[in-house]
Amino acid sequence: MPEASESVTTAAPSPAEPSESASPTPSITPATDLSAITVSDTDQPEVTIPAPWAINETQSEVLREGGEQTLNADSTATLHYVGLNGRTGEVFDSSYERGAPATFPLQGVVPGFAEGLTGQSVGSRVLIAMPSEDGYAQGNPDAGIEVGDTIVFVVDIISANFEEATGEEVAPAAGLPTVTMAEDGPQLTIPDDATKPTELVVQPLIEGTGAAVTETSSIQVKYRSWEWDTGEIVEDAWRPQQGPLADLIEGWKQGLVGQPVGSRVMLVVPPEMAYPDGSPDIDLEAGKTLVYVVDVLYATEG
Repeated sequence: MPEASESVTTAAPSPAEPSESASPTPSITPATDLSAITVSDTDQPEVTIPAPWAINETQSEVLREGGEQTLNADSTATLHYVGLNGRTGEVFDSSYERGAPATFPLQGVVPGFAEGLTGQSVGSRVLIAMPSEDGYAQGNPDAGIEVGDTIVFVVDIISANFEEATGEEVAPAAGLPTVTMAEDGPQLTIPDDATKPTELVVQPLIEGTGAAVTETSSIQVKYRSWEWDTGEIVEDAWRPQQGPLADLIEGWKQGLVGQPVGSRVMLVVPPEMAYPDGSPDIDLEAGKTLVYVVDVLYATEG
């Protein structure tokens, strides 16, 4: 993104190297379903496991139905969760107890956790249990987890990123560039008689349905930019990436605050709010007005 580093902060059940020797403690006969586990229908779930307990394969059960948006294997999600050891029945990790949900990509968690959440709806509460090979195959001594331990999670899916802008289309004001969507992303046409703006223009093209971006948000977006004078693409970044809004150019900092997640926004950014002296990194001369089309896929605080 403009002037941002592409870093990701994760907090999640971390993956461990697989181990062929991982198996339930011999004295535990693995269950074939989740019926023995009870979960309270309270804001902070209370989970009861008839320890020592194990599961034969990763399984999940929806305890509370969510909405239409679903997670996929590439999703980034914000979750509240509690994790328990099936062998002891004790909690080893809980975002509820920490007092704040966690945000992370599903690609960065243990396999059973990702499998149990893939395809689940935002707003759902999901019970997930996984054998050792899909959890901490080599154990996790810091959490009291031994090789062979089944682990159990109850997860509340609070929000997740969108793959593209989703919401109600907005008719742009007259005299602005025209945006059309092709298979590989947005295409921009600047009318011959268009007057180049001298101030920042913020034109929503699709109004999303998520929470509004704030000054302190870290955002996930995909975008393209064009030089107004030539109509040529300057940056083609039509792929998900993320960074703190506060680190970006002034035109983005002012133009994206207040935009709901899920929105598609066109920004016409004058030179003084973009790169007044140009930028060799993107082969841009000084004094150029830029046009951005941005899909706001996700926003988190802090």
